[in-house]
Amino acid sequence: MTYCVGVLLQDGLVLASDSRTHAGVDNFSTFCKMHVFERVGDRVIVLLSSGNLAGTQAVISILKQRAEAQQSDMPTIWTASTMFDVAVIVSNAVRDVEARDGKHLAAGATPFNASFIIGGQIKGDPLRLFRTFAEGNFIEAGIDTPFLQTGESKYGKPIIDRVITASTSLSDAMKCVLVSFDSTMRSNLSVGMPIDLACCKRDSLRLEQRTRFEPGDAYFATLSREWRDGVRAVFRRLPDVPA
Repeated sequence: MTYCVGVLLQDGLVLASDSRTHAGVDNFSTFCKMHVFERVGDRVIVLLSSGNLAGTQAVISILKQRAEAQQSDMPTIWTASTMFDVAVIVSNAVRDVEARDGKHLAAGATPFNASFIIGGQIKGDPLRLFRTFAEGNFIEAGIDTPFLQTGESKYGKPIIDRVITASTSLSDAMKCVLVSFDSTMRSNLSVGMPIDLACCKRDSLRLEQRTRFEPGDAYFATLSREWRDGVRAVFRRLPDVPA
């Protein structure tokens, strides 16, 4: 299982992903699910991957191979002129991998499943955030829905729902996203550290911050403890149920 989240704000974009993959309760591994395509001053694009590990890695490999091709008429992440075009490029790569591997995987225990959160900005185009699905279609975040999740989203969503609006600061959004990861990991062991966190300001066309929180990280431990103690303190102040 995976947990990935992207938050689109007036000031910029916050994206985060866990790093746990597993093939059963006793077979856990760590793989980075955050993939950055950055050309400072021109574009910054972040992909968060969720689903079958072999499938998502195949999609990323295709995207990188096509992007690095010296001569190609096919649009790539480096030549796309809008973030919408990037979402189409990623979706097409998903469909290409599914067409190649899907029928073979369907006969086994791990059918093809690959979805991505895509966020960033290309010069001349607004900052945008998308989520693709295994079928190759996608949706875009907006004013009414300023964040998108994929994977094990149900435990972290209530926290983001209560805190995040389009006007939330980047600093508060990063804290909120990390708290949502803490809550998710407490309820589901298939989501785990390290957590990769990235942030870019609107129109900066570069990553302002990229941080990896390893197990035992002092800041994350403090955030988790303060959130736990704060929730308990608020709970104790709630009025009793009327008799």
